Amino acid sequence: MSMNRPAAAAALAAALCLLTAGCGSSSADKATDTTAAASATGYPVTLDNCGVKETFAKAPSRVVVMNGASVAEVSTLLALGLGDRIVANEQSYGMSEVPGRAAAIKKLPTGDVKLNDAYDIPREAMLGLRPDLVLSTTSYGFDQKNGFATRGQLKDVGANTYVSPRGCDQNTSGMTIADSYRLLRDMGKVFAVSDRAEKLIAASEKNIAAVTAKVKGEKKPKVMVLFSNMSMGGNDFSSVVAKGIYNDILARAGGSNAFESASRTSFADLSKEKVAATDVDALVVIGYNDPNPAAYARKLLKEFPQWPAAKNDTYVTLSDSMYLGPSNDVAVRKIAGMLHPNAF
Repeated sequence: MSMNRPAAAAALAAALCLLTAGCGSSSADKATDTTAAASATGYPVTLDNCGVKETFAKAPSRVVVMNGASVAEVSTLLALGLGDRIVANEQSYGMSEVPGRAAAIKKLPTGDVKLNDAYDIPREAMLGLRPDLVLSTTSYGFDQKNGFATRGQLKDVGANTYVSPRGCDQNTSGMTIADSYRLLRDMGKVFAVSDRAEKLIAASEKNIAAVTAKVKGEKKPKVMVLFSNMSMGGNDFSSVVAKGIYNDILARAGGSNAFESASRTSFADLSKEKVAATDVDALVVIGYNDPNPAAYARKLLKEFPQWPAAKNDTYVTLSDSMYLGPSNDVAVRKIAGMLHPNAF
């Protein structure tokens, strides 16, 4: 699904749009509180997930990971050593900051499913996969109006379901790194590998704390975060990040979002004039199935030579570490190194 193909780009942009408050409900995200009954094996485990109670009598063995324009769920399972539980995965960015992850995702089974226009699994195909756990980035993945199997229909065939943190109302504008840890903890409990989850979380927290300590007291450059070669609105720059986990990552790295006030939702849809009138000290370009996001970054710097970012050639390209998932510490380190090279 190359981003150079207009049809694919439009479908992927639509999928990404579903993760923003602008395309979903504006109500607050419901908490995904986790409780586990005490037993010798750790089961049963019950999650209260978006108001639906899901009880697991044992660790799932036939997991389906829906697309949702995400790699958070599949990356979390791989980080926990659970790739062998996946019978169908539709998530892929084609690149990763974590060595080997993109290749590992590519090797996962897809279930040989004919996907719908949103590049995801329609109801009948989903039921035919005989899953015992289905993971969706947002509640959209279980919406009957869009041709998907509902959580109730999946429960009827013995499958548990899970919507990732901040996905209940399809509003990710308030997402933080803590939500990445919540996803790890939930999956750790579901699969009885909480020890692995806690080790990953502790390592991430330690790495981020070390970076934050190095940049403490430094001036916070204004950063433009956007997707390369992606259109999600009517203006010239419709994939510019305004809110969400990106801002938490920037803050930990000693930066600030130049366009945070440009929208109430996760993304801003901006004119070229608005972008040109804003001082941008640095660029973070997110590659979403784009084979050369660096070329896009250089093109953008050339287009706006008045930016401090252009004068100093200050940019970094990232992919999955900028999203919900187990690798946010990688993004924090890479951005901090770009913004504050003398601190490292």
